[in-house]
Amino acid sequence: MPTASPPLPHAGADPGRRRLLGALFGAPLAAAGLAGCGGTEETPVDDGLIELSVFWYGSAKRAELTEKALRLYSARNPRVSFRVTWQGLDGYYDRLATQAAGGNVPDLIQVDDTVLTEYARRDILLDLGGYAADNRLDLRGLPPGLVRYGEVDGRTVGVAAAQTSAAVVYNRALLRRLKVPEPRTGMSWQEYVDWAERVTRAADGRVAGTMDPSGDHRALWLWLRSRGGELYQGRQLGFNASDLVDWFELWQAARTRRATPSAALVDQADSGETNRQLVVTGHTAASFAWAHQLPELQRYTDDELALAAFPGPPAAQWARASMYWAAFRGTRRPDVVAEVINFLTTNMGAALALGQERGVNPNLANRRYVEESVTNAGQQRAATLADALADALGPAPSPPPRGHARVRALLVATAEGVLSGRSGMRTATSRFIAQANAALAE
Repeated sequence: MPTASPPLPHAGADPGRRRLLGALFGAPLAAAGLAGCGGTEETPVDDGLIELSVFWYGSAKRAELTEKALRLYSARNPRVSFRVTWQGLDGYYDRLATQAAGGNVPDLIQVDDTVLTEYARRDILLDLGGYAADNRLDLRGLPPGLVRYGEVDGRTVGVAAAQTSAAVVYNRALLRRLKVPEPRTGMSWQEYVDWAERVTRAADGRVAGTMDPSGDHRALWLWLRSRGGELYQGRQLGFNASDLVDWFELWQAARTRRATPSAALVDQADSGETNRQLVVTGHTAASFAWAHQLPELQRYTDDELALAAFPGPPAAQWARASMYWAAFRGTRRPDVVAEVINFLTTNMGAALALGQERGVNPNLANRRYVEESVTNAGQQRAATLADALADALGPAPSPPPRGHARVRALLVATAEGVLSGRSGMRTATSRFIAQANAALAE
């Protein structure tokens, strides 16, 4: 359920050093029931005070860190306060859709690439391009590909709240016990399957080498890019049935070699829930995840986990936003919302407050500064991977088109049908291509 907090209080006229430190490091606000965040009504009053509504998804820890950053902004801008609401990802976009239908989307929202294009083309999101053009929204410190991945039809509609990498999360402690080398960034997909088979043999079949990612759109996308392709071309798929057959055959061969686990276990992990990922349940030596999820995954196992990039050339990856800050097109305070996004993106104090919970900081100078203060081992490893990939990343594609969520669901269902034997591979791939293109054309 969504959690609403009372408005973050206005600071006094002269915040001073003590108030700035208090704003940054003060205790998190107590929740105040389950009321909505009030849409775009920032309730301007005669004394010029402004209240902006902010809505994001995530954990209580994310809420604590985000509220610290917003407090710091209010301490430096005493006329601005925030009414914040947050909840878990489950149901978040349903709630946003309801708000959009009523025209009362919060002023500042957190979105990911699943909906960015759709929201932009439905005119839900404010075009921030004018602010970026004159550096009121200063994106010069971000990797160019990360900026591009927030653009739709030439408009800047999302600013990366953090950057992440597609990563293999592996059980380092298990591999040491089995005396098997760790997977490495830059392995080809075939080399990775060979490695996974070796793990299964070393474990006498008690543990499979790797999760089967045949239904994982991230893995398919990077595999396609390693072959010079793309997941999408405009509002159509960027690949054909023959490509998908090749992909499924790679993993069918891996299953034959016992490099991957049973269909039932793959189905369990396909839910996406971190506590059901096979690397933490002990069923595989490796799973596929976002690098910034490593600290959460580590909570579910006593064995030490570590990271490598997805198989394939690092150039198949790109500077990828884990999520974006975006502004509601109907906000009554667009200049202030843009200023807040700029603050969250460029300010060193805000960077320290936010830490690396969403991923590494999008601003390269702030990223280096924040990394010096990170003590969580999982976050340190995610930062190390980001640094290792930084100079090798390829060009960013456009964010996924409308219908991406449906394509993802279709891919999971198709892969599970092939894996279980319920569907013939060629029939299933042809059906997927037709259904996916139809979903993209809606």
